[in-house]
Amino acid sequence: MRYLPLSEIDRQQMLSAVRASSIDDLFVDVPEGARLDGPIRDLPNHASELSVERHMSALARKNVAAGDGPFFLGCGAYKHHVPASVDHIIQRGEFLTAYTPYQPEIAQGTLQVMFEFQTQVARLLGCDVANASMYDGSTACWEAIGMARRITRKTKTIISSGLHPHYVSVAKTMAKFTGDTLETSLPVLTAETDAEQLIAAIDDQTNAVVVQYPDILGRITDLTPIADAAHAKGALLIAIVTEPVGLGLIKSPGEMGADIVAGEGQSIGVGLQFGGPYVGLFATREKYVRQMPGRLAGETVDAEGKRGFVLTLSTREQHIRREKATSNICTSSVLCALAWSVHMTLLGEKGLRTLAEINHARAVQVAERLSSIPGVELVNDSFFNEFTVKLPVEARPAVHALAEKGVLGGVSLGRLYPGESELQNGLVIAVTETVTDEDVDALEAALKEVVR
Repeated sequence: MRYLPLSEIDRQQMLSAVRASSIDDLFVDVPEGARLDGPIRDLPNHASELSVERHMSALARKNVAAGDGPFFLGCGAYKHHVPASVDHIIQRGEFLTAYTPYQPEIAQGTLQVMFEFQTQVARLLGCDVANASMYDGSTACWEAIGMARRITRKTKTIISSGLHPHYVSVAKTMAKFTGDTLETSLPVLTAETDAEQLIAAIDDQTNAVVVQYPDILGRITDLTPIADAAHAKGALLIAIVTEPVGLGLIKSPGEMGADIVAGEGQSIGVGLQFGGPYVGLFATREKYVRQMPGRLAGETVDAEGKRGFVLTLSTREQHIRREKATSNICTSSVLCALAWSVHMTLLGEKGLRTLAEINHARAVQVAERLSSIPGVELVNDSFFNEFTVKLPVEARPAVHALAEKGVLGGVSLGRLYPGESELQNGLVIAVTETVTDEDVDALEAALKEVVR
């Protein structure tokens, strides 16, 4: 939406309509000490639209865009190939209906897509039922913690050190207002996960254990022992998935006993998009469905017995009292969910498994080549398409040096965990089907120069 400034005549007419003599009259309720006494000094004066466009374009040219060169970034947002047919299909008239399908008789296309999306998510995550999407993975993670509290009526949550720190940050922010107690820790640059420590920490006051699968360092662990230990104490296991493509190759969390599986669906059908919008995935067991947050599209029949779709079990704040709602998130990412479902349908089960195999095989190749560089140590003994290496130098400056050579070489743990000295040399590298042999050559050559 373009910004269209007002003329002085426009301003005077508007002020006259509200019986104000000047703009300052509109702010009389703001304490004088909180008001600025003039323009903000660090901001430039107004400029023409053409000048602003040129300035912003010049700033944009300083960035290294995802498509400009070798790309190995991950940590919750992944560069996968999204077929052009996805963008074409989501713009068809069948789907360009009302955003919120409160009137099912005129929104059957949208509701059916949501229903099919839920089916695909439930099957992929290994659960009985899924909702019609959420904002993103981090908020879905918090909603899972809130759901566990409602089910168990306990407020202590144990969070794995392998959970993405941004997800932890969102949970901590929300817990300030709910009274939840979150037990967190930091990852260690070793191949071993914290599964044993999580099991030992579970007690009768625990409502849930939250683990990421694969975790922030790309490590994969068997969730079954954690699930068994949690259930023995009346707690739930919450599994967070940030790379759903991996579930085409590794066992789903639901198969290993996870009670709630949530996470980020961006890597299927949704581009990087400058960090959003993305799509949150959320699935659970059938016995917990009435505590599940968000929208749920259900199948029914109309008065003539024909198949139809409706929103059902919608205990959202728009429908009942806020304090009784299962979620205070008032919407879902329907367009991104549609793109996710279209891409998943185009892939099919065989296509997803093949895509996952390609990702893993290419990641293994890259890990072997990089770990052969003197001083570079591979942390993982298992991974899907993302792994961590320990550099002989601090990783954050190394990432900047790689970028100067035109290679986006990964995410430094120093960026994710600032101030944690033991993690500063860690570099998380993601490898997808978009990586070419030339990209791998460029990363290897550039990293050799950076760490020597």
